Amino acid sequence: MSVRRIDDYGYLADGRTGALVGRDGSVDWWCPTRFDAPSVFARVLDDDGGHWSIRPAGDYRVERDYLPDTLVLRTVFHTGDGSVAVTDALALGCGRGHDIGLEPPALLLRLVEGLAGQVPMEMAYAPHFEYGRVRAYLETRGQQVVGSAAGGTLGMTATVPVDCRKTSASAAFAVAAGQRETFALAHWSTYHEGQPIPPDVPAALADTVEGWRSWMSEHDYVGQHSDPVRRSTLVLKGLTYQPSGGVVAAATTSVPVRPEGHDNYDYRYVWLRDFSLTLRMLSVAACPTEADRLFGWLAESVGDVDLTAIPILLGVEGERDLAERELGTLGGPGGPVLLGNDAWRQRQQDVLGQVLDAAWLLRRRLDPMPVSVRRLLRSLTERAVETWRLPDSGVWELRDRERHYLTGKMGCWIALDRAVRFGAVLGGPDELARWAAVRDEIRRVTLEDGWNPRVGAYTEALGSDRLDASVLAFPLVGIVSATDPRMRATIERIERELTTDGLVRRWPGDAAGFVICSFWLVGCLALLGEQDRAEDLFTRMMARTNDLGLFAEQIDLRTGEQLGNFPQAFSHIGVISAAWRLTSATTGRPTPETTVI
Repeated sequence: MSVRRIDDYGYLADGRTGALVGRDGSVDWWCPTRFDAPSVFARVLDDDGGHWSIRPAGDYRVERDYLPDTLVLRTVFHTGDGSVAVTDALALGCGRGHDIGLEPPALLLRLVEGLAGQVPMEMAYAPHFEYGRVRAYLETRGQQVVGSAAGGTLGMTATVPVDCRKTSASAAFAVAAGQRETFALAHWSTYHEGQPIPPDVPAALADTVEGWRSWMSEHDYVGQHSDPVRRSTLVLKGLTYQPSGGVVAAATTSVPVRPEGHDNYDYRYVWLRDFSLTLRMLSVAACPTEADRLFGWLAESVGDVDLTAIPILLGVEGERDLAERELGTLGGPGGPVLLGNDAWRQRQQDVLGQVLDAAWLLRRRLDPMPVSVRRLLRSLTERAVETWRLPDSGVWELRDRERHYLTGKMGCWIALDRAVRFGAVLGGPDELARWAAVRDEIRRVTLEDGWNPRVGAYTEALGSDRLDASVLAFPLVGIVSATDPRMRATIERIERELTTDGLVRRWPGDAAGFVICSFWLVGCLALLGEQDRAEDLFTRMMARTNDLGLFAEQIDLRTGEQLGNFPQAFSHIGVISAAWRLTSATTGRPTPETTVI
């Protein structure tokens, strides 16, 4: 197993997959072909998972940051002998603007530059294919150290002499001020692609920087906290599988969300909730360009919901069967490493509303509405009518029994409310009247029966006594005002009983703060007119990112260590949403349709 902190990592992306690079200069996670493909480096989970490190041979101090408006990472190592910078990136390929990452070359780039003095360096390369199942024999072919296994081949090139030993390789070299050494790692299909030509690393890095900046130049977020919004926007783009547009929940699997280490799941899939929320957040960040393409993919992937269950998550190309299984070759930091996610079998009613809400916000980009999208939205609306009285597994995906979670009722209300707003675009007069009547009934049941007078708050589910932070979303989606006496009492109760130093737990006894819950609280405070408190909470939360502005899913209440898969889309959605709420409260500009979660 591994004992490395997940918040020690930086994140690289290329439009198909992501990689994690530690503060120690080690690439400890990379699945070269797509997010949910087998890894070749997985030391983030297990010391035997494979890695590729470049760092000083002696003691060092680290400073690092992304190059502006990119996911290109520059790490500066300061030693007693001098200083050296290592710049890391996944190559994007030749696309620009919204076409970046469509055809990345599966190429990991590393540039070592001497800044001062002369620094002894060491490189260690140990690829372990297919989650550590296979350690390929390495051999030298021309300029490359090559190893093949499981249908894939890795070729590593370097401008320094490399010592190749069976299943690993290493190098010892020194870098003086002004000196450059380059490294590159290419992946290709053993049986379907030829060995690529070794790249010009500085040129490929410059091209990747230009690609990221061309994409960011098409975004014009005007509001408060622009730096964290821009970083979070880049993270969401970096979690996007460009060929389809699907946004994965995180780039990793099985990083535990408990300090003692358990509840480790595979997050490398597209949750419809995260996908829809990401569409909305990119709209807030002035990036709604591809709404028709992305909704088209969603409609195609969901299929005919009149005949099949509505999936709550999909593979990055729309796959349905994501059956969960235990991987026997790696022992993760929280127990067994899992592949797949059995949440795909659950019913989560809030997903219906998230999709309709995203469509409503982006309706101008869907005009005229494609037939397939209209059919999808109508089917989701009718599903809300049919199933709102049923229990579900809730937004937290608990794996015990279904309950009548208030977030599920809220999601059905959102679906019907937005469908009614669409008017004739989605339904005829009789249908709209029927949808409106059911919408109003859902709201009545949710707000009347969901209120627990013994607790003095809205609770997690009908008939439950347990306080739950998920109901902070109520005023954010418009089902009730934040200033409503019952909602205000709920917010105050959650602040008092579930919040520790700004970290909001999901329920009493939850072991860690759930990042997006704190940002929901920011939004609620802003809607209550408590701008100073909202700003203070936002600032305190942003101080809890790692040094690169990245969030995992949860944060340890005692140590401040980040927990869970990384980086987490849900958390960065919360950053953008809360920043826009604060902007709206300060400037008087409304949030888009007042529905941003």
